[in-house]
Amino acid sequence: MKNLNYLFIALLCYSITSFAQLKPVKYNDGTQVLNGFSIQPKATSQQKPGILILPAWMGIDTLSKDTAENLSKLGYYAFVADIYGEGNYPKDYSEAGQKAGYYKTNYLEYQKRISLALKQLILAGANPDNIVVIGYCFGGTGALESARGHLNLRGVVSFHGGLGRDATRTLEPITTPVLVCHGADDPYESKEEVASFQQEMKNTKADWQMIYYANAVHSFTNPEAGTDNSKGAAYNEKAAKRSWEHMKIFLNEVLKK
Repeated sequence: MKNLNYLFIALLCYSITSFAQLKPVKYNDGTQVLNGFSIQPKATSQQKPGILILPAWMGIDTLSKDTAENLSKLGYYAFVADIYGEGNYPKDYSEAGQKAGYYKTNYLEYQKRISLALKQLILAGANPDNIVVIGYCFGGTGALESARGHLNLRGVVSFHGGLGRDATRTLEPITTPVLVCHGADDPYESKEEVASFQQEMKNTKADWQMIYYANAVHSFTNPEAGTDNSKGAAYNEKAAKRSWEHMKIFLNEVLKK
């Protein structure tokens, strides 16, 4: 009986330690405190690829945390970036729109916050030359800005992200592979903006893919968005699953084995 108790305790300890846990990480942009989340893959005997996750416009949410945990199960280091910083988190959609709009306009500051989060991902143990950035909505815009900003990345993935850019910006070659997962019925991206983005990809000689999902609007990966497409943002289970699989194919293609 005593031996059985020891065995039970050993199995319990193994079950607790065999699954990685999200850990809060404080870091800084000058005097601005940032609060991200880090998670390691189950086995960390060697440097493995890293995935940086850029949240939607309300900041770090359930979707971004769940994504980090799921990526760790696939064998990746993951880090959820804090773009806004302590004391600057939006209280509602109106504030979120203003704050996200600021970083879309001041894209160099957005790229800087992304770079700071990348450093934290590397400090956690990820291979600095084997990293992909993914993002949702506002974070999808950030993923594209990571490619435009020539950060040291193997690829970027945008899920229902904003595609627009200031037309006065100088076009430079984009050498980072790009995957855009887009709702076919997303009302927040006009045909003109989509066409402009695609032309940008062609003009910059990018290696890019854009996949459309039927009956999907904005936020199609987020279960908390509801299921009413008429609101313009809604969860679509089929599109969410398909886009996740498309991302996995992309990761297997661009990351070093």
